Amino acid sequence: MSKKHAEKETKDSIVNEKVETSMPAEKTSEKLENQTSITEENKEVEDLKVQIAELNDKNLRLFSEFDNFRRRTAKEKLELIKNASESVVLSLLPVIDDFERALEAHKGEDQTTTREGIELIYTKLCGVLNQQGLKVLEIKEGVFDAEEQEAVAQVPAASEELKGKVVDVVQKGYVLNGKVIRFAKVVVAN
Repeated sequence: MSKKHAEKETKDSIVNEKVETSMPAEKTSEKLENQTSITEENKEVEDLKVQIAELNDKNLRLFSEFDNFRRRTAKEKLELIKNASESVVLSLLPVIDDFERALEAHKGEDQTTTREGIELIYTKLCGVLNQQGLKVLEIKEGVFDAEEQEAVAQVPAASEELKGKVVDVVQKGYVLNGKVIRFAKVVVAN
């Protein structure tokens, strides 16, 4: 029995050796599969991180664009409210001009009730328009300013120092809330 027993042990040891030698190969292939799956997972994680970064950037840009739109819209709305009365004021400017001509025509007369009535209405109308932001363009020291004035005529200068200066104002200019709505029409010495 010892011979059979020895043969059986030898066979068992050979089988065990084969199993043990084949086991590391299986473990190696499992390790390779695990490493491959880990690298694939790492790659997927990196791809997801890149996608998240892109989406965050896109979201940030969209938020900034919306914020700029909101500010621009608010600014435009304020401008619209500020200058909403511009067309009404522009249509009233000829009325003011007519009042000024009527006052000029009655200048030499004594204080008649007609003149007093015209002055009262003119003063009241000018006061209301001033409350709305209307101001008369002032001509500074007779200097011609193309940004606020329109030269409608040129006359020969009486002296050298009058050249390029405003000699006469044909029609007043007006500013509404800092914006020129009608240029002053002037005569310039040349």
